Amino acid sequence: MNLTLKIEEAMNQHNQDLPFSGAVFIEGEEKIFERGYGYANRSEKIANTISTRFAIASGSKILTAVAICQLVQEGVVTFDTYLKDCLNFPFPHFDPDITIHHLLTHSSGVPDYFDEEFMSDFADLWKDLPVYNMNAPQDFLPLFQNGEMKFAPGDRFSYNNAGYILLGLIVEQLSGLSFPAYIEKNIFQPCGMIDSGYFRMDQLSERTAVGYIDHKLGWKTNIYSVPIVGGPDGGSYTTVHDLVKFWNALFDNRLLSKEYTDILLTPYTSENEELHYGYGVWILMKENEIFKYFVMGSDPGVIMQSSVYAKDNTHAHILGNINKGAGMIALKIDEIIHNEFRG
Repeated sequence: MNLTLKIEEAMNQHNQDLPFSGAVFIEGEEKIFERGYGYANRSEKIANTISTRFAIASGSKILTAVAICQLVQEGVVTFDTYLKDCLNFPFPHFDPDITIHHLLTHSSGVPDYFDEEFMSDFADLWKDLPVYNMNAPQDFLPLFQNGEMKFAPGDRFSYNNAGYILLGLIVEQLSGLSFPAYIEKNIFQPCGMIDSGYFRMDQLSERTAVGYIDHKLGWKTNIYSVPIVGGPDGGSYTTVHDLVKFWNALFDNRLLSKEYTDILLTPYTSENEELHYGYGVWILMKENEIFKYFVMGSDPGVIMQSSVYAKDNTHAHILGNINKGAGMIALKIDEIIHNEFRG
């Protein structure tokens, strides 16, 4: 059975157990698999296609990391620069030894506004705080800037959204641009990612999927469950084709020099023996070798995983507008690709 048929069989099996809503695109030296599932708009019965734009939640963190690496490459700042020397906002309980490197690798110890070690429902944050007030990175500061440190900088890995808010503020302060404007000018445009952006949820562009939260009584959209516009820690929109453009530009050293691309893709911290973290990117090891580089994201009504396999540069991009499925599909694709590598 060839690779396309194996993946098609895996997707059919997945959809029997848990119907997926989104787009799946897999490409090596030639196109292997592409398909849309479910609806981008359930009310109007508009189908998802491989041209549909999807929110990618924390999959956007790699954009923030690339932006910081660009500024370091330009000599504007260094990875060892202290946070206290970058921003003018007060952080009364933050350790003065926090560096940009700590923030990039989730090892800073800063308090998080959504701590995934203790919280599970992102929507709970917005019960008392209107999502329509979250228009820029600075708007998140009251949620964590007066908090206590979780641990000393560099002590351990702890996934941290607030750290990437701080990185976005650094990008804004050093570049003089708003964070979305910087990403548009320095990443989306150079990559030719014409379908990507930080769209407001009340001004969604054409071909953009609405996020759906399924529950016992039916479903609802995620309009009241995520900030109205994305930022440095997540929330951009893109397509499977634009993700191909991004990864190709990154690996072709068109966004960063080879030196700084290698720095971004270096494993620095670890969640376990196989799963490591570089700058804004997850790195999965198998048999003591890098198996793939990937980003993943999850918000209410948003699920995604975007992978590039190290051995042959095969791409696998899974974008969804529901709560579940991308990770399970990615695991099945990993298994198929791994067996293919082993012959």
